[in-house]
Amino acid sequence: MPGVPPQRFVYLGPEGTFAEQALLTIPAAERGTRIPARSVPEALDAVRESDADAALVPLENSVGGAVGVTLDELASGEPLMITRDVVLPVQFVLGAAPGRTLADVDAVAAHPQASAQCRRWLRANVPGATVVDVLSNAAAAAAVAAGEYPAAICAPIGATRSRLAVLAKDIADHPDAVTRFALVTRPGPPPPRTGDDLTTLAVYIAHDRVGALLAVLTEFAIRGVNLTRIESRPTGERLGRYMFFFDCAGHVTEARLGEALMGLHRVCAEVRFLGSYPRAGVRSTESAAAPGTSDADYGESAAWLTRLRAGDLD
Repeated sequence: MPGVPPQRFVYLGPEGTFAEQALLTIPAAERGTRIPARSVPEALDAVRESDADAALVPLENSVGGAVGVTLDELASGEPLMITRDVVLPVQFVLGAAPGRTLADVDAVAAHPQASAQCRRWLRANVPGATVVDVLSNAAAAAAVAAGEYPAAICAPIGATRSRLAVLAKDIADHPDAVTRFALVTRPGPPPPRTGDDLTTLAVYIAHDRVGALLAVLTEFAIRGVNLTRIESRPTGERLGRYMFFFDCAGHVTEARLGEALMGLHRVCAEVRFLGSYPRAGVRSTESAAAPGTSDADYGESAAWLTRLRAGDLD
């Protein structure tokens, strides 16, 4: 029901991963029911089928880029809506059974993306260790707890859950790496405007029109709407057919963004609204309206046009 906080949360599992760690930063999720899902599609389908109130899924990583499966799932199927995002620092640790040291490590269990992000550290600190691919960071920690491997690359929450000793912290090659997650619900009124919001859209351009993408970008530019992210994804129709994902600074209730959406609706083959929600992290100045694009400016210009149409030229 609109206005009722979600109580049942599903997230990309298994337990002990960055997704669960990110979910636990949301107070309602910390108090509610948390259920791991085997995949992003499974998590989002649980929301579509009312088996969960909300799903937390990865949206993008500052090193690896966008999570394609999440974008594809949001752009297709029954509509869903992002109600908030969570930005989580990627802090890998090397976990081992209690009593082990780095000198004991001749094999490291790791998800391929995790080992790729810690390659330089592994080469410098355990150069003789074999890296063994596993299905998730949590699975790596569990395998060490079961005695299958001497050490694992995992999230801090995974090491805690599996009661591993942390041999080294912050072992990622990019210390400032972060992953951005999206909390997704069934459609409803968006969260209230805060003055520092993001709006996410999936846009299908009209491929039979010359300059179709330029026309889309122009709708934003002429209204002073800043784009914080642009991502292209194949539509699956044939080579050269793409849809575009946009993160825009602003809220759907703002006049300038509303005008831009109406413009996109006129020139695009399809526009899917994926939500307006408070921006995670430090307050940004990117949402500030450029001169002539505030709600007051749009209201004054609309009133002026109404007077002209009524014959009032003063």
